[in-house]
Amino acid sequence: MRMKLLVALTAAAAATMTLSTSAQASHSWGGYHWARTANPFTVKLGDNLTSNWKSYLGTASSDWSKSTVLDTTVVAGQSSAKRCAATSGRVEVCNSTYGNNGWLGIASISVTGGTHITSATVKLNDTYFNTATYNTPSWRTMVTCQEVGHTFGLDHQDEVFDNPNLGTCMDYTNTPDGPPSNLHPNQHDYDELATIYSHLDSTSTVDQTAAVPQVTNDRSSWGTRVSHAAHGDTYVRDFGNGKSVVTFVIWAR
Repeated sequence: MRMKLLVALTAAAAATMTLSTSAQASHSWGGYHWARTANPFTVKLGDNLTSNWKSYLGTASSDWSKSTVLDTTVVAGQSSAKRCAATSGRVEVCNSTYGNNGWLGIASISVTGGTHITSATVKLNDTYFNTATYNTPSWRTMVTCQEVGHTFGLDHQDEVFDNPNLGTCMDYTNTPDGPPSNLHPNQHDYDELATIYSHLDSTSTVDQTAAVPQVTNDRSSWGTRVSHAAHGDTYVRDFGNGKSVVTFVIWAR
C-alpha cells in the first residue's frame, strides 16, 4: 500500500498543488520563504533525533547547503521528539512512533505577512520506518531530504509514485534507489531556491525569537476541507489575527 505524505503549512492563505506526470517548471511552494537581508543565509536544523536518524539529517544538511543562496547547520534541538514543537527562527527535526496514521513524514511551516516563514518542523514517523519496507537507508535518506527541503519553501517536482524517477528527493517514488536515485536534491532544486531567494527583504525571520502557532497530527484539528482531488485534500484552520493553519494531505491509494 502506498503511504500518504502530509505537509502542514501555517499561512494566511491556502497553498495549492498541481498533480502532474512530469516535472513542474517551477516548484516554489506558494512563494513561501524565509525573510532575510542578505544571501547566503543560514538556517538552523534542530536535532531532536535518536541516534539511528542523525546521519540522515547530516546528509540532508550537507546536500541543501550546496545551494548558492542558503546554508544549513545542525544544532541541538529544543523540543521533545514526540511533541516536536516549533521554535521561532529555525527548523526542529524530530522522529518518534507517531502511530498508524498513514504518513511517513510531515513538514510544517509557520508564515507571517503572507509568505515569510517564521518557524518549521519536520516529523519522521518510526511507526513505518521500523517496518521492513521503510527501514532502509534509501527511504530514510529520501524522506529526510524531502521534508527538510519543504521547510525552505520548495514544493515537489512530481507527485506520481510509479513513473520514472527525476533524480531528486523532491519527487514522489516507490523506488528511491532508482535509477536514477531520488536520494538527494538535483540542479533544478538548487535553481528553484535561487529563484525563490533572488530578492532580499527589509527584515529577517531567520534565528529570531517570537511566539509561533503549533500544528498537531490530529486530523480533527485541521479545520475545514477547502479543496478535494483524487489523491489530495487541503484543510484550513483559522486562528484569527491573520493567521491560519493550512494542511495539505496526499492520501494513500
